[in-house]
Amino acid sequence: MISRIDLRGNTLPEGGALRDLLPRAEFDVEAALDKVRPICEDVHHRGTAALIEYAERFDGVKLERVRVPARALKEALEQLDPQVRAALEESVRRARIVHRAQRRADRTTQVVPGGSVTEKWVPVERVGLYAPGGRSVYPSSVIMNVVPAQEAGVGSIALASPPQAEFDGLPHPTILAACALLGVDEVYAVGGAQAVAMFAYGTEGPDGCAPANMVTGPGNIWVAAAKRYFTGRIGIDTEAGPTEIAVLADDTADPVHVAADLISQAEHDPLAAAVLVTDSLALVEAVEKELEPQVAATKHIEDRIKPALAGRQSAIVLVDSLEDGLKVVDAYGAEHLEIQTADAAAVADRVRNAGAIFVGPWAPVSLGDYCAGSNHVLPTGGCACHSSGLSVQSFLRGIHIVDYTRDALAEVAHHVVALAEAEDLPAHGAALKARFSWKVPNA
Repeated sequence: MISRIDLRGNTLPEGGALRDLLPRAEFDVEAALDKVRPICEDVHHRGTAALIEYAERFDGVKLERVRVPARALKEALEQLDPQVRAALEESVRRARIVHRAQRRADRTTQVVPGGSVTEKWVPVERVGLYAPGGRSVYPSSVIMNVVPAQEAGVGSIALASPPQAEFDGLPHPTILAACALLGVDEVYAVGGAQAVAMFAYGTEGPDGCAPANMVTGPGNIWVAAAKRYFTGRIGIDTEAGPTEIAVLADDTADPVHVAADLISQAEHDPLAAAVLVTDSLALVEAVEKELEPQVAATKHIEDRIKPALAGRQSAIVLVDSLEDGLKVVDAYGAEHLEIQTADAAAVADRVRNAGAIFVGPWAPVSLGDYCAGSNHVLPTGGCACHSSGLSVQSFLRGIHIVDYTRDALAEVAHHVVALAEAEDLPAHGAALKARFSWKVPNA
């Protein structure tokens, strides 16, 4: 059901050579660009008419309008199962606690007497958020995108999610209910690359969508390719690929827990990655034995879980020691990394590359997906070695405000002129000289 990669008995290679030995899904965003480019440009030129046409072609629904009516949002929240509503409200509450603590205060640094630099944090003016709606429904992704944007102070928030044939062309009602719960009233029944294009270019008319400064949220390869296409025109969070879990475990781990957690990510998608890294052959054998009955007892077996576990992106990686295990998980840079070892907190503290780390047997990835308070929009495909998950900071821009008096400038002017001349940019130096009648003090 899941393959083994045995790295025991040899010194582990470094860097890219080690990464090349580890499982990873094929996810060619560059190849997908050729297919999304004409879609994006069609939305640019035809606006809402193109969005309606693509909804019929890709989603199988014939829309009259793409903006979700206010009454549909209200009704979705009113009709939401009370237990689901309570769970969403608790998820929002915990997410706000964590993300509110991420707010940054402006800070002024006095560099010299009369010379200061203030770092001012300003939220982006408008964001377009994407909530997937393919194989599953993700109201949790609405929370994970909306809460940090709101806590950052973003003034204008719009959300897009694919139209669903079974709901008369509206996004899934639980998505709509989550939007209503969070006070997001600008919602569009638009999916895929065309949603990103709508936010990037904007559309006109009574159903029009104003262009956004930034687009965030997970999606399929077409969403990722559209984000790449528009990078530079808009800000993005990340080019999200298939979801991943890596579990670093030793012989103290419970194989029932490990197997359950691997399956929990495999049920997302046939390209989802489930990776166990361990120095315990006994644990490997116990987990392999445990996978079969747990898979048989769940849902989405043939279309998601089995292909995900059997795919090239999933494996059990055997290593000689926990020390080697740490090298492997750092090279892998998992979206979600569980540490199920003795003294798990100390081991977790040594990890350098992961989107989010889940410490010990009582912090499974599922907790982080919904109610830990952390954000589940995380870097995939090894990008955790250079990127972070979505947070309040994702929606903020740091602007430096430079304030110098005449005396403070005069004190440093000769250094500015010297550097300008060293870079062969004499006009830079002249801008200083002009302020001092072409005579720079101390020059």
